[in-house]
Amino acid sequence: MKSFKSPGRHGYAVEVSPFVASTVACASSQYYGIAGCGTLLVLEQKDAEVSLVRSFDWNNGLFDVTWSENNEHVLVTAGGDGSLQIWDTANPQGLLQVLKGHTQEVYSVDWSQTQGENLVVSGSWDHTAKVWDPEQCQLVSSLQGHEGVIYSTIWSPYIPGCFASASGDGTLRVWDVKAGSCRLAIPAHRAEALSCDWCKYDQNVLVTGAVDCSLRVWDLRNIRNPLAQMIGHSYAIRRVKFCPFYKTVLASCSYDFTVRFWDYSKSQPLLETLEHHSEFVCGLDFNLHIPNQVVDCSWDETVKVFTPSCLAAQ
Repeated sequence: MKSFKSPGRHGYAVEVSPFVASTVACASSQYYGIAGCGTLLVLEQKDAEVSLVRSFDWNNGLFDVTWSENNEHVLVTAGGDGSLQIWDTANPQGLLQVLKGHTQEVYSVDWSQTQGENLVVSGSWDHTAKVWDPEQCQLVSSLQGHEGVIYSTIWSPYIPGCFASASGDGTLRVWDVKAGSCRLAIPAHRAEALSCDWCKYDQNVLVTGAVDCSLRVWDLRNIRNPLAQMIGHSYAIRRVKFCPFYKTVLASCSYDFTVRFWDYSKSQPLLETLEHHSEFVCGLDFNLHIPNQVVDCSWDETVKVFTPSCLAAQ
């Protein structure tokens, strides 16, 4: 297991570059994100270590990060001041543009992956999701419907102009950007839903993770009951991610300091529990280029790169 220490910076989100297998971005904050500034860390993993390539500071906490899908040097971060920041890692100054529109903390950002579409979606504590054109630096659409904080916004990997959101109101919602409306509202949990993700192999399948310590897998064609429910975490689930290499495998990280791997198709779905952090684990991502490699980050000021044994054995 390789790790990078970031003293005084508590990790909120990590994402591996879609272009470069060795490059990882981490959105971090001072003082656990409660006060102080935020720092975007651009890291490079080598054979035995993870090292800092470049870092950029922002005057407020940074809570999420997403790489551009068409420029290997461009990133977008989500700020505690209600703004999104567009960064160019090839530019020593770093900051390209600031997108303003939210009135409270931005907690989630994601860059669309469908062909011919170049959009960013953000989710905020102001209960709105906003869609942006990052090249024109313009707001495309503002979507309302959630009755609580939006913690997670994720584009469909299949359907253009479609994204999902998870909220403190307990619902999972699916949105149509062109129509400017919510297509589907699923009462996913009787607690705050903190994260959601799309299956990489089925356009109708999503997973949610919540404060009730459960993960639930949903089929949009039948939302009355979840396809699967997974229990095991002892505190709120902060982030969920479907594995890009196995249809029914996913990962979750939690305020219980653990990262867990699951296969929802099995009667005993829990594959592995890793306890390699000493604080909340907030960020999690799979490396698209290196099968079964995972990156995570924690409030314990470390980013870790590893291959869980349950996947290495697949």
